[in-house]
Amino acid sequence: MKYITIMMMLAFMTASTAGASGMIVKYTVNDRPYEGYFIMPKAKAPLVLLVHDWDGLTDYEIKRANMLADIGYAVFAADLFGAGIRPTEVADKQQHTGALYKDRRKMRELLDGALKTAKEKGADTGNAVAMGYCFGGAAVLELSRSGTDLKGFISFHGGLETPKGQDYSKAKGKLLILHGTADGSITMAHFAALANELETAGIGHEMITYSGAPHAFTVFGSDRYRQDADLKSWKRFTEFLDETLQTDR
Repeated sequence: MKYITIMMMLAFMTASTAGASGMIVKYTVNDRPYEGYFIMPKAKAPLVLLVHDWDGLTDYEIKRANMLADIGYAVFAADLFGAGIRPTEVADKQQHTGALYKDRRKMRELLDGALKTAKEKGADTGNAVAMGYCFGGAAVLELSRSGTDLKGFISFHGGLETPKGQDYSKAKGKLLILHGTADGSITMAHFAALANELETAGIGHEMITYSGAPHAFTVFGSDRYRQDADLKSWKRFTEFLDETLQTDR
């Protein structure tokens, strides 16, 4: 298995943005080491908890974190796999995500641990949302179902199915689902099922699909990237942040 450390990855990436410098954050959850990324352009900036895709916390999530810092948001990019675990092979990616899909309690503990670490670093977790990509989108919906008190939960081309025995009865905050109509992994049947479930549960939500956009349509440089859908979904996402979070910008 080929793994790289976030320390190596950030050696050439960490830079100042919006007057702030991003930093590697080493933290522990249940006595296991994790490495996240934190950037806060100013004190009490609204917080975005960012959850990575199935390849772990990479330069992609750090780029997105810095983009958010540039417009005034603090970001804590969580690590749900563990320090140094950044899988590059499909089988390894499936193994690490699959383990957490099977252990939802652990997934929730890791998300909670990331939020607690962000708070310890000075982030305003009382004025915060969680967002994620693909696997991270599914994790964010898990956080919503857990009843975590955040103002919003945003999924970009994330897994949408609700595990057996779960529901949104404890959910707080609004949901924003940004999805590709051409996604062959998470289908429009999954999309419709979630819409019906949220409506029945009375959960505030907005769900948008983008024509021609496959799974992972926001990933720069990949053959799945669709610029039109990426730009439109990012625009709606940042509008949602402005509408949902308290800011003095």
